[in-house]
Amino acid sequence: MNMDFEKKLAIPMEVKEMYPISAQLSAIVDKRIAETKQIFAGQSDKFLLIIGPCSADNEDSVIDYISRLRTVQEKVREKIFIIPRIYTGKPRTTGDGYKGMLHQPDPTNKPDMFKGIIAIRELHMRALRETGFSCADEMLYPENHKYLDDLLAYVAIGARSVENQQHRLTASGLEVPVGMKNPTSGDLEVMMNAITAAQHRHTFIYRGWQAHSQGNPYAHAILRGYVDKRGQSMPNYHYEDLQYLCGLYAEKGLQNPAVIIDTNHANSGKRYLEQIRISKEVLHNCRYNADIKKLVKGLMIESYIEDGAQKIGEGCYGKSITDPCLGWEKTERLILDLAEEL
Repeated sequence: MNMDFEKKLAIPMEVKEMYPISAQLSAIVDKRIAETKQIFAGQSDKFLLIIGPCSADNEDSVIDYISRLRTVQEKVREKIFIIPRIYTGKPRTTGDGYKGMLHQPDPTNKPDMFKGIIAIRELHMRALRETGFSCADEMLYPENHKYLDDLLAYVAIGARSVENQQHRLTASGLEVPVGMKNPTSGDLEVMMNAITAAQHRHTFIYRGWQAHSQGNPYAHAILRGYVDKRGQSMPNYHYEDLQYLCGLYAEKGLQNPAVIIDTNHANSGKRYLEQIRISKEVLHNCRYNADIKKLVKGLMIESYIEDGAQKIGEGCYGKSITDPCLGWEKTERLILDLAEEL
């Protein structure tokens, strides 16, 4: 093979033994998973906000950001349920560039996957311990999910992974709600097929085992916009798009029809300030149409401490080194505004 095998990594069970979660923290995770499921099942009217940095690049600034979210969560707890984004793997369109904390715990140093595994587990554990938040992460690599599966409240399958069979089958065996993004091409049938697969039972190979999944009734859609054949960003969060998705769900007969609207990426054309307007437009559409209100369970927002983005090595605390994010002051104002409108 045209690759070098540098070192064998610890399996998830070994890492969990080195960095165990307490019974008290585990109970918090279970409670938050149950609350999240209630939202997707229509048993709770709370609105989900899956919110945080594009990529979790620095432990201290991420915890600082999430601690601020905790303060706001207490103010809006009757209407909004916040799940912070701690995205530790970063998909790359061409494969080049920073791939996230899992690969590089220090973005300025070379990749070290074992240090990365430890770093991402410690980060999620610290968030849970210090803020009471179990968080969301993207399942960039299905076999790595076991390193974090006892800590997460939510999992996303990205636009470049949603057509992959191993992602779909693994999602069918997860305990937490899993969001399936529409692919970058915008073909919603691909997304709906992924949801269908994830909601069904399967037998497949996982981490060297023959595994049997029970199906995940909380697998659902995430609309993130798409890119047309000319490379232009095309949104799919508008009223007509949501009506169309309602129709697709009715045709498929899937369990717990639901969608999360990703306010950044191709929906905003990566113009991060547009997330404010998009969020409020989605709520307006929910007020106007009862079917849309029932379908839309929440928003996904890219937000950090400082507005915008920076290059690796520039050293601005709490500023994204990947896609540009909404800064804290605007984020706090947006969350409070959304709570007033709900």
